[in-house]
Amino acid sequence: MAYWKRTTLWLLLALCTLLGSGQRCTTASAAPASGSRPNVLFLFADDFTYEAIRAFGHTDIDTPHLDRLVARGTTFSHAYNMGSWSGAVCVASRTMLITGRSVWDANRIYQNTDAEREAGVLWPQLLGKAGYRTYMTGKWHIRADAEKCFDMARHVRPGMPKDTPSAYSRPPAEGDDPWSPTDRSLGGFWDGGTHWSEVTANDCLDFLADSADHDQPAFFYVAFNAPHDPRQSPQEFLDRYPVERIALPEPFLPEYPYAEAMGAGHGLRDEKLAPFPRTERAVKVHRREYYALITHLDEQIGRILDALDASGEADNTWIFFTADHGLAVGHHGLLGKQNPYDHSTRVPFIVAGPGVQAGVTDATPIYLQDVMATSLDLAGAERPDHVFYTSLLPRLAAGDAPPPLPYESIYGGYLDRQRSITHNGWKLIVYPQAKATRLYHLAEDPQETVDLAGNPKHAAQLRALFERLVQLQHDLGDTIDLTHLHP
Repeated sequence: MAYWKRTTLWLLLALCTLLGSGQRCTTASAAPASGSRPNVLFLFADDFTYEAIRAFGHTDIDTPHLDRLVARGTTFSHAYNMGSWSGAVCVASRTMLITGRSVWDANRIYQNTDAEREAGVLWPQLLGKAGYRTYMTGKWHIRADAEKCFDMARHVRPGMPKDTPSAYSRPPAEGDDPWSPTDRSLGGFWDGGTHWSEVTANDCLDFLADSADHDQPAFFYVAFNAPHDPRQSPQEFLDRYPVERIALPEPFLPEYPYAEAMGAGHGLRDEKLAPFPRTERAVKVHRREYYALITHLDEQIGRILDALDASGEADNTWIFFTADHGLAVGHHGLLGKQNPYDHSTRVPFIVAGPGVQAGVTDATPIYLQDVMATSLDLAGAERPDHVFYTSLLPRLAAGDAPPPLPYESIYGGYLDRQRSITHNGWKLIVYPQAKATRLYHLAEDPQETVDLAGNPKHAAQLRALFERLVQLQHDLGDTIDLTHLHP
């Protein structure tokens, strides 16, 4: 039976490849044979930058279980979030994920997202219609009732654990830090007595056991709040990261020059976590706590992977790990995710499952929300016309002649304050309020340290990217006028 399931999946992948990335593999055109559909385990983190997995080689951080998932599957190294209409970037990212709509289309229906639920077109509902038993635990942050979207939902969490005033503007340049990430009396991730990451993993283990009692494929939506602030973890995890171990991020700046004009200034909640101007000590302390919380999260993911292996269902389960967006944590003088740099818009994206190549890295630019379309195609589920995102099955099935790129360019937008485009190893950033542009050659400058916008040598590249960005705006229904900034 396992061989038949794997063979059927690869027939589906091959058919998707033949159709090409411009076509959709729907229930009618490429549904798997009855009984062959795989389980889908979706592991979702919050504020998790693409840099923060040791296997990727960017950071001195301990993530042994995510490392083994990387070794077990295919990593899309350039997965992006499209942006946000809200300072709470997670709201936009998750609305895009659950509805399948692009950023401004998702914004249009956001206030009435529950109408999408009533129409039965949200991601878990589409899988449910295809015969899946659906489970959810953890962070939701969608304007629809999770308990009405899934067969089973537990510990549906808000946007972030409740924090305290002492968690902000810290640590001081001198003297004691007024806040401790291990102080359980402060609540936050400790609210309820058990760390929220552990609760989420516990729920997933229960779901795995429950699914064994049902003769249906299963969809597990496991959404951790970590490593969002307040960055609290047990002392043993903090002890792994003495401040002396923490390296300063590149580039380190006391303050970002366009912070106020781009909507990420002194008044933004995320940016108020550390004092202004930024100090080396403050950035290292915040990164220390970020790493500790990620390593604690990694341990919970390890528990889930072990339980899946023990269940006997690993050979018929596709695992996806990604996050809703990244986080600066000191890069460019910024703490939050409300900026257009890769550390904040780019996330890890790992796929493991039957027939997926092991230990492979695919540098194809994608959007993190492509996981929705991919899982729908795996399930042979309906993919409504409003779903913007692309199934990655053609790329995962690629041989010597891979299919065309899912997207020619990656778009980014935040409020009316930022626009960006990433294309062919370059990134253009536009700040409409500041009337400024920034140009980076990512292929040579992945940390985005050298702004080339004022370099005459790159004037043609700047103009070409600007015009491509304007076309993308038109295609995505973005109404912000940038013509006064045309180079």
